[in-house]
Amino acid sequence: MENNNVMKYVAIFSVVTVIGLFAYLVNESRMLSYLSTDPKVCINCHAMNTHYATWQHSSHREQATCADCHLPRDSFLNKMIAKSRDGYNHSIAMTLGSYGSNLRITDNAAERIQANCVYCHEEAVSQIMANAELYRTAGGDMVDRPCWDCHRDVPHGTTRNLAATQNNLGVKEL
Repeated sequence: MENNNVMKYVAIFSVVTVIGLFAYLVNESRMLSYLSTDPKVCINCHAMNTHYATWQHSSHREQATCADCHLPRDSFLNKMIAKSRDGYNHSIAMTLGSYGSNLRITDNAAERIQANCVYCHEEAVSQIMANAELYRTAGGDMVDRPCWDCHRDVPHGTTRNLAATQNNLGVKEL
């Protein structure tokens, strides 16, 4: 009988410990904030300070948030899947320190960003497509290139590493 009581207390203690650790992890990682589309969520992680600071000083600040450019627009489900995938990749990179001094965009994220550029700038893209023959070169079709091949400074400026901008532009609260 006494042995059963000890096992009950050990089981209760174990469950409470697991719940407590999970609550601590949720709080420390600011996990629930990632459900938001607030741009400040992106700077929960210091590696994004440069990107946030350069976006703050860009022409896109008044027109688009991080989510507007980096997440799909077609459905809530696809948006959450993309956030989950990106969040998982970010957490692995941050935990293992494998991101280096320059963050690299995944192919999936590049497709999303390109689609969002075209969505927001549909009129300009339509004009480019209408005049596509003028943009053809012997080496290939410039129209098929991603927008950032030419518009390299939009919206994150020319800074391309984690150390360069944080002390120069600073991160300002909106």
